Amino acid sequence: MTSLLDDVHTSAQWIARSLDSAAYRTDFSPASLRDIEQFMSDHSDVGTAVEGGPLATDLGARLFALGCYVGETARHALGGSWEADDDDPQGEINVRLQLPDGSVVWPVQRLMQRFRNGPEDSIVGYGAALGLDMSLQPRTR
Repeated sequence: MTSLLDDVHTSAQWIARSLDSAAYRTDFSPASLRDIEQFMSDHSDVGTAVEGGPLATDLGARLFALGCYVGETARHALGGSWEADDDDPQGEINVRLQLPDGSVVWPVQRLMQRFRNGPEDSIVGYGAALGLDMSLQPRTR
């Protein structure tokens, strides 16, 4: 049995490979969060997955993986460490990233909000609020 912390890393890598094969930039750079935002715009519409798109099946696992990707991107840029409670029945939702300044963020919950609320809960805005340098432009698809 794997731990939630193992799942965080495995899921982030899995979604990065999956999205990269679909021509989204997923190199764990802050600028790649623009591609995560674009993916969400391409495949969801305010709480509804686009029919036939990648979020139309296994939504929970995919949102978890996307949240893990966002968290790993922040961790790579800022440092910090993941925390999880394997005994929490909602552990996948409650995984959190403790940043070096002591603040704690919940990237999976943020991805869920982005799905539910649409662009008003932008992943690019989230990255900028975390202090990530979003100035680099993503590659053209």
